[in-house]
Amino acid sequence: MLAIPVPFVVSMLLGLLAITLYVRFSQQAKVASLFLGLCAATTAMVGLRWTFEIEAFSIAQPILASTIPIAAWYTFAHASRDQGFLPTKHFIAPLLVAVSSATQPWLALPLDEVLTLIYVGYGIALIRFSTKETALINVSLGNWEGVKKAESIAGWMLIFSAFVDTFMSLDLTFNQGELSLYILTTAHLILLPVLSIAVVVVGINTPVSEESQLHKMNSDSEESTRPPIMTKERAKEITSTLDARIRQDSLYLDPELTLSKLTRKLGVPAKQISIAVNQVHEQNISKLINEYRIEHAKHSLITSQDTITQIFMNSGFQTKSNFNREFSRMTGMTPSEYRKSSSEHSK
Repeated sequence: MLAIPVPFVVSMLLGLLAITLYVRFSQQAKVASLFLGLCAATTAMVGLRWTFEIEAFSIAQPILASTIPIAAWYTFAHASRDQGFLPTKHFIAPLLVAVSSATQPWLALPLDEVLTLIYVGYGIALIRFSTKETALINVSLGNWEGVKKAESIAGWMLIFSAFVDTFMSLDLTFNQGELSLYILTTAHLILLPVLSIAVVVVGINTPVSEESQLHKMNSDSEESTRPPIMTKERAKEITSTLDARIRQDSLYLDPELTLSKLTRKLGVPAKQISIAVNQVHEQNISKLINEYRIEHAKHSLITSQDTITQIFMNSGFQTKSNFNREFSRMTGMTPSEYRKSSSEHSK
């Protein structure tokens, strides 16, 4: 049947992507590579379960499946803060799935329902956090918007998976499972590849962090869900210090500048920097840094003969699309139009 080999093909492709990422980006993509490896193992287990009637595969597959939303959550949480291992509470759901899977069918615990709730719960959490102005401490400031979109996509993919599980259960109940393999094939052609791409976006945009004292510096302010109260005077003091340090060291020219790097430079917790910038400038730190970069690019467009590609790369941007979008947002024209307009006015 066509549906049976598909999980193995997807598993092989995910495994190759995991190896390629780790070889190319090493520690920077370590978390993403591990996630891809988990997806590859889970997909292979799905294929084994549906190909061979072996009880061990039937037990292992839902256990592996239950760890995917938690691993996705960890990947995005890692981008938001410096953290080590997951809190113990995140292991409760896989443990419950393991017990439910091992005791089937004689105890008949609601395995499918538990898996569905896990995927829906983590999916909603990822979508909710993608809409918040959360400080992405370890993500390059120029890529905040892309990572936020990836987080939202990952959340929707988890919810999509929950619907797939529901369709599978309905098919088994009312149609004796005749469409299960086709449902499963469709799910694995869409779900895990898209979810993996979302995680890879985070991985390659999260530079290796220097965690020596940063975690301790942020621990008091990052753990609380309620933003700390900050006076206008303190906010202005932080942003003034930030502006002076950015201009003095031209920090905005670093394409991999992160909030964690700014924290180390200023000795101020990441959340305080983020709140101060939002309070004083009424925008997030990512857009503020891009404004410094655009000012640098505008000067280069007027005073040099460098190509636009050279200018955006020398201004701290990683992609031309991001540069063009931010340049248009700030000036109302493209870089080419700005250069032409400036040249005409100087005559």
